[in-house]
Amino acid sequence: MAPTISHFVILAALLLGIGAAGVLLRRSGIAILLGIELMLNAGNLALVAFARQHGNLEGQVFVFFTMAVAAAEVAVGLALLVAIYRRQQSIDVDRLSVMRW
Repeated sequence: MAPTISHFVILAALLLGIGAAGVLLRRSGIAILLGIELMLNAGNLALVAFARQHGNLEGQVFVFFTMAVAAAEVAVGLALLVAIYRRQQSIDVDRLSVMRW
C-alpha cells in the first residue's frame, strides 16, 4: 500500500504537536530550538505533500526557502545561547525572565 497524502498530513501533524510540546514544556534553550525545528519540518513535510498531490513544484520551492530560514534561525539562536551561557553559566530559560546584564 503506497502512502497517500493523508499519511503525510498525519505525520506532519504529529511532528507539529511534538515540536509544540517541546517548546512549551522544556526549559533548556537547546530543547526549545529543537522543538522549533520540528515544527518547521512539519510545515515542510505538509508543503511537499500538497505540492506532490497537485503536481507542481511551488511547495518544494517554499520548502527550499524555509530550510534556508531555518538554518539562519539555528545559527542565530545557537549564537545567542552561547552568549547567554558565557554570561550566566546556564541556558535555563526560566532564569532568563529578568535580563539584567
